[in-house]
Parts: sequence; structure tokens; C-alpha cells
Amino acid sequence: MTDDSSTRSLQETYAPASACFGCGPANAKGLRIRSFASGDEVVADWQPSVEHEAFPGMLNGGIVGALLDCHMNWAAAYHLMRAANADAPSCTVTAEYSVQLRRPTPTSGLVHLSAHVVESTEDRAVVEARLEAGGKVCATARGSFVAVKPGHPAYHRW
Repeated sequence: MTDDSSTRSLQETYAPASACFGCGPANAKGLRIRSFASGDEVVADWQPSVEHEAFPGMLNGGIVGALLDCHMNWAAAYHLMRAANADAPSCTVTAEYSVQLRRPTPTSGLVHLSAHVVESTEDRAVVEARLEAGGKVCATARGSFVAVKPGHPAYHRW
């Protein structure tokens, strides 16, 4: 899936006012990843810039983590929405996640993200994801995400 601005991402559809650094459409200085449902996966393509580099030509590891965290969060939210047969996702937050940096991620082309849910309950999902660049897996991740309830600080963020 390419970054086609004529197609609305999950973020643009369900959280257009979100200011999240990683995925918020309303954050002009954020990463603004755009995640799309594709079968049982959620996918995204994202183009790094020089300000995202750790050293010339290579993506910063913290940016890799932010990309995977936000993308997995949207995979979880979308999965839980569909499982509940709801019209919109509950706001989900990261309970925990881990990233394995497999190789340096070049910034010369698109970064491809893919994520899928491997376990879920009514309000939680465990997601696995990978980040690829140049046809190679550069990082993998696994995380747990929870739909928050009223009273949680993030409850109304979407």
C-alpha cells in the first residue's frame, strides 16, 4: 500500500484530530504514519527524512520504536473494533512493547510496516509487527494494547 492521499487511513478515518507524535494526523511535526487494513494485517508505508536519522543514511532506533508502537496500536484498535462489531474503535494505549533491531534501517526509500493480532480478549490485544526497508526485515516487535475506559487520561484522545 502506498501513501496515497486520496485514500483515508485508519488514523484519518477514526482519529483525525489526534496529535500523537507517531500517528496523529493533526500533528504537523509528527511522523504521521498512515495505517491501512489489508486482510488480517494492518500495513503502512512511510518515507523517512534526514531529521529521522541516527547517522547519515540510517533511521534512528527511537523512530523505529515509535513507528512500530503506533502501527501496532492501530492494528489492535482496528481488530478490537471489528471483534466487537463496533462502528469506531475504542481508544487503545500501549501496555508494553518490545522491539528487536535486526539491522540498520536505510532512510533512502520507503519503510514498510505490517502488523497482525496474535491474541485478544474483549479489551486487549497482543500484536506482532515487522518493519522492512529495501526488501529486508530491519526490526520486529511485539506489544500488548488495552482499550481504555472512562477516567483514563487517554479516553477521549481520539
